[in-house]
Amino acid sequence: MTSDERVLIAGAGPVGLAAAANLVRNGVPVTVFEAGADLSTESRASTFHPPTLDMLDTLGAAQPLIAQGLTAPKFQYRTLRHGILAQFDFGAIADATAHPYRVQCEQSRLTRILYEQLRTQPGFNIEFNSAVTRARQNTTGMTIVVKRDGRVETRTGRFLIGADGARSDVRRSLGIEFTGFTWPDRFLVVSTPFDFYSAIEGLAPVSYVADPERWRFLLQIPGLWRVMFPVAGNESDEMALAPKFAQALMATIVPGIATYEIAHTTLYKVHQRVAKTMRLGSAFLIGDAAHINNPLGGMGMNGGIHDAMNLTTRLAEVWHGRASNATLDLFDRERRLVTLEYIDQQSTQNKRNLESDGVALKTNLEAIAADPLLMREYLMRVSMIASLARAKELGATPP
Repeated sequence: MTSDERVLIAGAGPVGLAAAANLVRNGVPVTVFEAGADLSTESRASTFHPPTLDMLDTLGAAQPLIAQGLTAPKFQYRTLRHGILAQFDFGAIADATAHPYRVQCEQSRLTRILYEQLRTQPGFNIEFNSAVTRARQNTTGMTIVVKRDGRVETRTGRFLIGADGARSDVRRSLGIEFTGFTWPDRFLVVSTPFDFYSAIEGLAPVSYVADPERWRFLLQIPGLWRVMFPVAGNESDEMALAPKFAQALMATIVPGIATYEIAHTTLYKVHQRVAKTMRLGSAFLIGDAAHINNPLGGMGMNGGIHDAMNLTTRLAEVWHGRASNATLDLFDRERRLVTLEYIDQQSTQNKRNLESDGVALKTNLEAIAADPLLMREYLMRVSMIASLARAKELGATPP
């Protein structure tokens, strides 16, 4: 058995590597275990919110990400019947963030930025082809079982962070429940290089189009548009992934255009689940291992990075003897309750908004857009700044 006085992290996605970067920056040694042979190239999440960019800035990763991504200060709501219902600009909350915009960029770009910065740091180690399959408490910290190239190894560390995704083996082996539900519909994401600006007047780089039968969400990333549609429970996976199905949905976007160049399609199951606890002794869950939600509003990965920064800032204080282990309880208190109060509720409301006929949504959004105070409150909430303020409030209030 190899014993390491370091923090062990399962998963080298954007959340796991953000956690590693903040620990190494604060003088805490880290080993990351990644099941894949290399960093994932999957696009998956592609929205970075203002406070997330602020956090990444402290890691030296915001500017490289912005340089590779697309800056999106505005987003809008539409319906097929009413056109643009309202448009919002994060410039209205520029006093609350150093980055009053979203950055649209594949998450795989962030993982490579963080990895390139970390790989030469003396406190950082990463092991590929290494899946953490089991974890348990020991007298000094955590013991994990790692499956590497068909072999099984046992490793120990002072703390373990499970950032190993929605099917987390860390969460499962610790016996932590993952409560919630799965929506009956799925989401189909179609990526195309088509220039929607040339075909849709007044289009913003982030555009939600409400419709009770088949809403859609258009999101621009460098070189592509990602278009999301719901897929009903009675439409099979095989049907949804057939090229003609995607083309039929895309044909409803712009009158007169029936065929699109399609780069790729992805079909997602949609969940709303939160772990019963995000801390169990010396083990912690962050990101999708701790909570998953529908992707409307782009809160999943962002919330995971917020988890990572909250936890690792506390871990560094404990590691260096500047705080007791009791401060780690605040991580679970803050991040789990914020997930339930903000991320889960807001992403669910975003879905319901798009499924509406747009009449009540139009009235509501027009009222928000007309009132500077309501607009500020709304932008603080959808940008996730309000959730961070709520977490700070929870941390200051005795349980």
